[in-house]
Amino acid sequence: MTTTTQRAGATAPAAGRRVTPTGRLILPADADRADWLTARRSGIGSSDVPAILGLIDRNPPIKVYLDKTGHDVDDAGEAAYWGTVNEEPVARRWAMQSRSVIRRVGLVAHEDHPHWMTTLDRRVTECPLADDERVPCALEVKTRSAFKSAQWHSGAPDDVTAQVLWQIIVNGYEHMHYAVLIGGNEYHQGVIRADEYRDVMADITTAVDRFWTEHVLAEVPPPVSGDGEAVARMFRRLHPTRSGAVDVDMHPDAYDALLEYGRHQRAESAARKAKNTAKARMIAALGDAQEARLGGERAYSLEPTNAAPRVDLEQLAERFPDAYAACVTPNPTERIDIAKTFKGGI
Repeated sequence: MTTTTQRAGATAPAAGRRVTPTGRLILPADADRADWLTARRSGIGSSDVPAILGLIDRNPPIKVYLDKTGHDVDDAGEAAYWGTVNEEPVARRWAMQSRSVIRRVGLVAHEDHPHWMTTLDRRVTECPLADDERVPCALEVKTRSAFKSAQWHSGAPDDVTAQVLWQIIVNGYEHMHYAVLIGGNEYHQGVIRADEYRDVMADITTAVDRFWTEHVLAEVPPPVSGDGEAVARMFRRLHPTRSGAVDVDMHPDAYDALLEYGRHQRAESAARKAKNTAKARMIAALGDAQEARLGGERAYSLEPTNAAPRVDLEQLAERFPDAYAACVTPNPTERIDIAKTFKGGI
């Protein structure tokens, strides 16, 4: 086999041409990002699937819905940036280690189901696992934080497996490879085979089609779920300014949420007070000791912490305005302010 990532002088396939067993090219890999963002809204991509299945709290189904209905909720940050930067070297590492040939493809849609879409990281033109090197398959490339290392010790985690299975479904593959760089210096690779996940693939297809039909096409938002802070940031981006009012009587979900928020707020307040009281009692019991023992073993101790230094921003702005302007970035947020009438419950 030839070890390379892209044959020199290879001609990029034209849009509409079949580039995988069941997939046709919508946009080439070098398409403008704005065109790519627009095109992917006409279907469900592989990165949408874990969100639809509820596998990623920070990326809930409501975010996929808003994206597909034309709202700007893309908040890709540093992780996405470094993922893009490291994609090529990780792909090259896989190609060298597997003694294989890979090529960039682009945005692909299933020939019979146009809303089934995926952006393949690399198409494998010479599979290292097959007796016939021309067996079609592809490579998914990931970059992950060192804190996620344990998730990869037994293979790809659930969200990545779901993403790769969707790529298998869209493109008609029997297997796909993956390569991941963790923490900048830990490399893993593996393979996901369709015949081990037939039932799961059927469930994924059902969930995607239902989401597309019952939510995106019907323009009916899915229930709000997932990481509350992540969802709040998304809506902050969606609605940077606010005015007016909504009638909770006409919005059952807001009414239920108000009841639930109040209940959890009261429980949280009571728990925080109880925790602080218990902490005070534990410190008092120490006297002038640093450590408390139970049955001869350390139960707890009072340890110094290196808290972040406090900065007087008003004084900094007054005395060093240039430094303040260069280093301090506004971080607008919001809080829920429940009217006194309803704080005791409705």
